[in-house]
Amino acid sequence: MAINTIGSLLGVVAVGMGIAATGCAADTAQAADTEYPWHTDIVSTTFWVGEIFDPTAEDGSQEMSTYDANWLENYGGCDGVTVGGACRTEPRTAANGYFPTQMTPRENPFYLDLPFDDVNDKVAFKQRGSVVPWADEAPYSDHLTDPSFSLMKNRWVRLRSGDQTCYGQIQDAGPGTYHDSAYVFGGNDARPANTEFNGAGLDVSPALNGCLGFSELDGEDDHVDWQFVDEGDVPPGPWRTIVTTSGVQE
Repeated sequence: MAINTIGSLLGVVAVGMGIAATGCAADTAQAADTEYPWHTDIVSTTFWVGEIFDPTAEDGSQEMSTYDANWLENYGGCDGVTVGGACRTEPRTAANGYFPTQMTPRENPFYLDLPFDDVNDKVAFKQRGSVVPWADEAPYSDHLTDPSFSLMKNRWVRLRSGDQTCYGQIQDAGPGTYHDSAYVFGGNDARPANTEFNGAGLDVSPALNGCLGFSELDGEDDHVDWQFVDEGDVPPGPWRTIVTTSGVQE
């Protein structure tokens, strides 16, 4: 459900949504427990659209993502607050569904990345037909050899931290590595291959940071459990206020 104003968002979140008020989803995706394995106690860092954390690095800017060369523009701007010309993160609360306070996003602010870039990384692209669990399903099965089509972008992930359960969509790849299929798709709870950022196995957006109750806005010490989940198993919540459907943007 798309919205045009934060005022509309507040109405959507406030009416009949105890889930949004607490940031904790009802545990309605039990079917996913048997279909997709859990990855437990994984270090998660935080990233956001418009962040520039290393201007000298090839992938040090979140003005673009691995799937969208114009991510900043298509998202609607800095997913946070602009201070001295720089895009900074900000605390997110249940009061407005964990949305940013100074801009209206055009895409889902509940986003994350995982270390499997199935479009630009040659190893991941070669592997994706055999390791991605939904690769044999339509429409993915029709695009396995198409480098302009991602099997990962927009897929849903269920995340747990303490008593909080939230959901987000994949919109980037990382951190640190880009074809870690053993961790991302393995069923044995393998540890991430990445050794940077305290061995982080994913990055989450500020909305997910707030929803999951992370202890730091931009740290390396928060841990989550996560699993893939089919869209039909995603319950109502602020993560469904705007659902991103765009494909790869070059």
